[in-house]
Amino acid sequence: MDHGDHPFRVLFLCTGNSARSVFSEYFLRKLGGERFEAYSAGANRSGVVNPYTLKVLGERFGIDASDARSRSWQEFEKVEFDFVITVCDKARETCPVWPGQPVIAHWGADDPAAFAGSPEATERFFYDVGRILHRRVLLLTSLPLEKLSRLKVEKLTRDIGQDDAAKLEKVASDKSQTAGYPKAAVSPGRRKHR
Repeated sequence: MDHGDHPFRVLFLCTGNSARSVFSEYFLRKLGGERFEAYSAGANRSGVVNPYTLKVLGERFGIDASDARSRSWQEFEKVEFDFVITVCDKARETCPVWPGQPVIAHWGADDPAAFAGSPEATERFFYDVGRILHRRVLLLTSLPLEKLSRLKVEKLTRDIGQDDAAKLEKVASDKSQTAGYPKAAVSPGRRKHR
């Protein structure tokens, strides 16, 4: 897929931009290297990143997200993205038309900010949602996007959100053997829950 002389620009969208889209942005920043530029925004931004998001990113995934902030998607309305990925159903329903022709995909995940439970259970739920999104981002970064047609990239990116992971991992693994990309791993190592 041709993307010009810049890294693939990816925008992750959810409603509040406090958890799921922030997870996705920071996972892609870490896993995507120089091939990707990652951003996140919300349709109705909450104005603050959920503290559990920051805690899970830092303690469970080793990612410093202290510079994360909740942004409105209006900040990006003139940016030409290569991918726009919604991570909640509400954002999917209200997703605006973006300049250029980005690949649009939906990677829906439960809203950890809506979870009600003890602090330990809440942190665990955030971690579980984070693991799902981490795996999806890892699959995206494992695909040889530069060598695939736009139609194939669209299909594979959408399939990631459908959790058709076994098929995608095989595609990523097969392609990475000859393309010089890292093999897809399933998820970050489990750490003991405190």
